[in-house]
Amino acid sequence: MTEPTALGNEAVHHLHDYNIDVRHTATVVSSERITPTGSDAEVRELVLEIDLPDFDYRVGQSVGVLAPAPPDFGAEHHLRLYSVADLPERGPTGPPRIVLCVRRCTYTDSYSGEEYPGVASNYLCDLAPGDTLTLTGPYGLPFAVPDELDANLVLIGTGTGIAPFRALVKHIYRDVDGWTGRVLLFYGAKSGLELLYMNDARDDFSQYYDEETFEAFRALSPRPHWGDPIAWDDAIAERGSELLEMLGQPKTYVYVAGLEKMRPELDAVFAGLAGSAAKWQRRKAELMAGERWVELLY
Repeated sequence: MTEPTALGNEAVHHLHDYNIDVRHTATVVSSERITPTGSDAEVRELVLEIDLPDFDYRVGQSVGVLAPAPPDFGAEHHLRLYSVADLPERGPTGPPRIVLCVRRCTYTDSYSGEEYPGVASNYLCDLAPGDTLTLTGPYGLPFAVPDELDANLVLIGTGTGIAPFRALVKHIYRDVDGWTGRVLLFYGAKSGLELLYMNDARDDFSQYYDEETFEAFRALSPRPHWGDPIAWDDAIAERGSELLEMLGQPKTYVYVAGLEKMRPELDAVFAGLAGSAAKWQRRKAELMAGERWVELLY
């Protein structure tokens, strides 16, 4: 995922706010397409080996990628941020490795209607094993494991927004001793072909289905080829009374990651649950003030 706007512990809204003076060289270990060939979306999982032995990365952080900028950009590099999609590991010879989940993007000019390839995403998707690139960071820590081991986590993501949740859930069930809180994951996509790490080929979350505290729910567009929005109401509203009760508990945290257009879509669904838009905005403001509703959107 790229160019996040975090609302919560670290509210950094613009890419020029990030310090890119400290840079690291990384080498591509592998690049694998993780969306089926029948999907219009090409999403790749890249494993990168960092040249810094003591690279200080924590679960939930992101790294900056300095892609070569086109000549007309007026800059040497084009910066984009990507959430790390797994726990930090070390390669056979010791250097740290991280995983990025990258969707090849194109952008349509609103005036001319012409399509242009996304600079950073296409640069990353075109890299091959052995290629090197420049990273900055790591940055931020928007999604943290609560101090209360019996807390409830409601995770809501779309697209490559699943990346930080993949790492967070793995960390909770592998490394956090005594975790008893519930973890509810709501994952939205246009179609089942675009569900990452939750499909027939790569269902990383299946290893947690036997955990009593973990549940995962899918929200898909009813008519993806017609551009219908993701049916959040089907996935969330069906559990509306349960979610409202959870949101009233002081140990419930809601983490949201994905496309910025999620915000009004989710607000509409939760407003329906709360009884009105005004009631929901008051409740959401309280949650955000207590750092119990955190968004990482791009």
